[in-house]
Amino acid sequence: MGKIIKDTIHANGIDIGIYTQDFENEFISLTDIARYKSDDPTAVIQNWMRNRDVIEFLGLWERLHNPDFKPLEFEGFKKQAGANAFTMSPKKWIGATDAIGIVSKAGRYGGTYAHSDIAMSFVTWISPEFQLYIMKDYRRLKADENSRLSLNWNLNREISKLNYRIHTDAIKENLIPPELTPAQVSYTYANEADTLNVVLFGKTAKQFKDENPTVKGNMRDVATLNQLLVLANLESYNAVLINQGKKQKERMELLRQLAVQQLQTLETISLNNLPKLDVDQDSRKKLLDAKGF
Repeated sequence: MGKIIKDTIHANGIDIGIYTQDFENEFISLTDIARYKSDDPTAVIQNWMRNRDVIEFLGLWERLHNPDFKPLEFEGFKKQAGANAFTMSPKKWIGATDAIGIVSKAGRYGGTYAHSDIAMSFVTWISPEFQLYIMKDYRRLKADENSRLSLNWNLNREISKLNYRIHTDAIKENLIPPELTPAQVSYTYANEADTLNVVLFGKTAKQFKDENPTVKGNMRDVATLNQLLVLANLESYNAVLINQGKKQKERMELLRQLAVQQLQTLETISLNNLPKLDVDQDSRKKLLDAKGF
């Protein structure tokens, strides 16, 4: 299981926990949502899960997203759902069907969490009015996240371009003798660039383009934040190794070690733990311009 990134939605005076492992699939606390209706959130969640429509919805969601979902156990629950004697809890549902859309967590941030698709269905059942409060702050949360991701991505892309100049200067001074033809010079630069591509992305620029003919730009234009940051460091490190006179094979081994180490380190760092800048877009642009980016 990857590192959990924790955040909070603020809805009509109630704080609702939210976490993600990949910034795509987010899980929202049903326990916190249920407190809007009752001081006994566990009972609220269980009452919701007794409904036949809810069981059918949960089963359909799992079939669409979970290849390990157990359909036979689900069918048994669906037949019983809605009856006076029928009871259901998150742990019972998860244990019987291997469901992944609802999660029971222990510890400091314990409680019942559900994928955002399911959580929004739950809050609609709780209160359509409360759902509007949640959606409003959820959109705010996503806008802040996208803004941070965009700013960091663009900044890392520019840093990578600056380090590329350091990289090409080292190539020019150490790997390009005067007698080379223009075609040979171009090949040398491209070969060194592909050295970094292979180290970081596992393929050359041509291989990427052949595999992704409809993608605009190159692999660096679609790289992740972490990859761009590591790429900038690889360019600087490769320039040092070139100046030291190390052969390409040895450089690739050293660069690969650095790339693996830094990517593993960056995976443990949450963007949400970084200080947030309360700076408008014009101020951000002036800041970048002042630094020469």
